[in-house]
Amino acid sequence: MPWDLDNDRPIYLQLMERIQQDIIAGVYAPGDKLPSVRDLALDASVNPNTMQKALSELERSGLVYSQRTSGRFITEDETMLKKIKLDLASEHIRQFFEKMTLLGFKNQEILELVQETLKEDK
Repeated sequence: MPWDLDNDRPIYLQLMERIQQDIIAGVYAPGDKLPSVRDLALDASVNPNTMQKALSELERSGLVYSQRTSGRFITEDETMLKKIKLDLASEHIRQFFEKMTLLGFKNQEILELVQETLKEDK
């Protein structure tokens, strides 16, 4: 999946969000080793220093940990991973409701549209 980065926000934040999303989505499993800074930077087409900053911030948050000579690994803390996943989901839902409200829909109408769409997808 391409690293769709924009110039509106700091690149390292976007890199952090993308790596976090990949972890939550299961691209990287708990305990997995992350690719090297250089490999990730090459893949994202960014400066390795920018990728290093993003990974350092993820380390500071506890989502990633470093083993001196072995590289960086994904936390095995399932509680933390579940909380991050739920927080991200809540944020997406909140943004979705904001956009639908801007289109003039009431909460009940939004829920009905979601239910209809789910039925169609089955």
